[in-house]
Amino acid sequence: MKKTILICLMLFNSLFVFAQNADTGRSVKVKFVGGAAMSSFKSLMENLSSSNEFSILVKAIKADSLTHLFDGNSPVTVFAPTNKAFEKLTTGKLDSLLQPAHKKELESLIKYHCVAGMISSKDIAKQIKASNGLATLTTLSGGILTARVNENRNIVLTDENGGQSVISQFDIKQNNGVLHIVTAVLISKSK
Repeated sequence: MKKTILICLMLFNSLFVFAQNADTGRSVKVKFVGGAAMSSFKSLMENLSSSNEFSILVKAIKADSLTHLFDGNSPVTVFAPTNKAFEKLTTGKLDSLLQPAHKKELESLIKYHCVAGMISSKDIAKQIKASNGLATLTTLSGGILTARVNENRNIVLTDENGGQSVISQFDIKQNNGVLHIVTAVLISKSK
């Protein structure tokens, strides 16, 4: 019985729902992330705010006044760390980043998880294949992320310090971008 319930929950979490928006007539794609419905009709900020899994990221975005980036019209691809990913940071690091004195560092951290345009997992995989196993992504902070496919066929992002993060969920369409869920916070080199 427990296995059946678990399987049903797993299917529900990865379920795609198609609907049509009455105002625009556009089809709307909904994907469930951590139990929260994320609609392709909504912005990155609206969808991230609807999920408890991203409360720390949303708090950081609001603390740094970057909501315009996640609510804007310019398409952006976001590698979004979950709360569990933020909890892996060294003790006190997140609290320090949220202080007004560290606003530039926080902005850099958030923008390091963003790439201009709408980049799907297929786009990343094609880039990896074309670049002999290692793709380079330039982030909005000006930093570099590298992407590769590991032995388990996961896309792994490596930051400038050698830290690694797996894309655990990908291609969650938003009206102003694409969301990929990552398992660790990516940190650029200090400048």
